[in-house]
Amino acid sequence: MPVKIGYHASHEQFAPSRLLALARRAAGAGFQAVQSSDHIEPWGAEQGESGFALAWLGAAMHATDLPFTLVNAPGDRYHPAIIAQAIATLEEMFPGRFSVALGSGEAMNEHITGRPWPPKAVRNDRLAECVSVIRRLLAGERVTHDGLVTVHEAKIWSLPAKPPPLYCAALSVETARWAGTWADGLITVNQPEPQLRAIAEAFADQGGDKPLLLQVHVCWAEDTESAEKMALESWRGNMLPGPLAQDIRLAEHFDMAAKFIRAEDVVKTVDISSDAAWHADNLERYAELGFSTINVHQVAGNQEEFIDFFGDKVLPRIGGAR
Repeated sequence: MPVKIGYHASHEQFAPSRLLALARRAAGAGFQAVQSSDHIEPWGAEQGESGFALAWLGAAMHATDLPFTLVNAPGDRYHPAIIAQAIATLEEMFPGRFSVALGSGEAMNEHITGRPWPPKAVRNDRLAECVSVIRRLLAGERVTHDGLVTVHEAKIWSLPAKPPPLYCAALSVETARWAGTWADGLITVNQPEPQLRAIAEAFADQGGDKPLLLQVHVCWAEDTESAEKMALESWRGNMLPGPLAQDIRLAEHFDMAAKFIRAEDVVKTVDISSDAAWHADNLERYAELGFSTINVHQVAGNQEEFIDFFGDKVLPRIGGAR
């Protein structure tokens, strides 16, 4: 199956105006999709950004003709009716080019409302309610719902001709298996191959043959030693174990915890090399696991150079890309 190689727009690291220029540059370089994060808090104070993704998406989708995927957590910071309205508006303006990967959220973004941060099982239950509400609203229903989220007589008036797919953002086998019961596809991040294979199989066991998307953290520089140093400096806050990262609330606290992250820890999560053939082979290896769209996240600040290098040296080497 042909694979699409996309570009990940990291709002936590770069100002929205720069990300808009980077999305245009990525489209011109041959990237075939864009994935957008959606945070209010960065992974560390030194990153220093977090633009409003829903405002940015309108501009970025107008500026390019690529498909976009938003990773979003409804239920606390975002009421599901508001997310449904945003989804409907973007899909109505840009038919067939928008999808959403819905997840249970992280405390760093959701704590701002002041409500208690629930355990993972409760967050999943809340997400399931939100998905049901969003689907009903996108179908044109007037929705009232009382549960872990409350909706009172909501209706979306500006609807697209066809609702876009609602994927699930999952990091574990357990969440992937559950997602297979309701999601139109799955998105996850790069992990050791046995874990990725288990996640894909668990989702397929419940969901059948549906799209699999992958976000791959990479770091490229002109030499590998520089790339390793840049990865540690730029992305160490995201090296913390999943459950811990989901519960920390403030960027400054990520900085404190990340002081204990070593260079050898970074290479377990970030695919690092200066070599074009290595990166191409690495992405093809992920494609062989069944991922149809692979969104590449260059974790360091040299975004323009990375986009040009991948467009010129890496993307042409990927035989299945289209």
